[in-house]
Amino acid sequence: MRDKSQCTNNNHQFSEVDENIGKKYVSKIRWPDLLAQLFVHGGGIFGIYLIFTSAKLLTAIWAIVLTYTSGFGITAGAHRLWSHRAYKAKWPLRLLLAFLFTISGQRHVYAWALDHRVHHKFSETDADPHDARRGFWFAHVGWLFLTPHPAVVACRKAIDMSDLENDLIVVWQRRLYIPLFGILCLGLPVFIPWYFWKETLFNAFFISFNTRFSVTLNMAFAVNSFAHMYGQKPYDKNIMPVENLLVSVGALGEGWHNFHHVFPWDYKTSELGHYSFNLTTAFIDYFRRIGWAYDCKRASAEMIRSRSQRCGDGSRPVWGYGDRDMSCSDLKLIE
Repeated sequence: MRDKSQCTNNNHQFSEVDENIGKKYVSKIRWPDLLAQLFVHGGGIFGIYLIFTSAKLLTAIWAIVLTYTSGFGITAGAHRLWSHRAYKAKWPLRLLLAFLFTISGQRHVYAWALDHRVHHKFSETDADPHDARRGFWFAHVGWLFLTPHPAVVACRKAIDMSDLENDLIVVWQRRLYIPLFGILCLGLPVFIPWYFWKETLFNAFFISFNTRFSVTLNMAFAVNSFAHMYGQKPYDKNIMPVENLLVSVGALGEGWHNFHHVFPWDYKTSELGHYSFNLTTAFIDYFRRIGWAYDCKRASAEMIRSRSQRCGDGSRPVWGYGDRDMSCSDLKLIE
């Protein structure tokens, strides 16, 4: 069991519902899910081979563009907006984010946000869906094709999801997810290169679906694995999440994970006062400027400094608070 010192985030307090925590449990393989992962990743590797042997350059560029644009549906949408309510968004932005998230293929918004809320509330316990204590590969991908611990199942039922149940965009994306997946995650990415620049369906399928899909998945997976194991802990040395620059570059700013687990409601998910390694913050700030995003929450510089001095591992650098404050001077401070 984790150290429940004064440095432990309040989101990690337990309730009676996690009575299954501590029970011995042996996971079983869910073969359909494992085979799906093998198909996606095996085809993704084959797609990389096709990029260098027979595909057109535009097809590779299209896959890269789609990977990163759809990634904002995960980071700015399912994560910062719908899981943490770190900011609010008007319906045009919510619709755009749901569209991008569906292209990414990472289940429907409701399921993604539910597991993420469980992860934060019961992080590093048996109730954590991708508990990093069980090793790198379980946290990275194994949790998706192994039966969950009973504590995970129990705690999923205890999470308040009423806000998403009242969001019509989330509700309809969930109801129509299977056909939407077929159209947006599979059909559209393959159709565009085949129709517009006469790529072969064979190449378009393995590159625009398999390779693009597997890269997107692993960018998200890396947050659960690398960003819980390899890096610094400037804000709380008593938890597993770390600050990982490479994950932040690949996952559009989601690798500043020690900060994020300490201040999960901060819309920037980091202390950085610029956008170099946090493109999702730039994305949200753009829509804030045109009025589609608002009520962006963030931790004050004093809160961050105090927490780091009290609980950090001493690795916190000076990020330049003036830049941080100037870039978001009109945003709400959570004291």
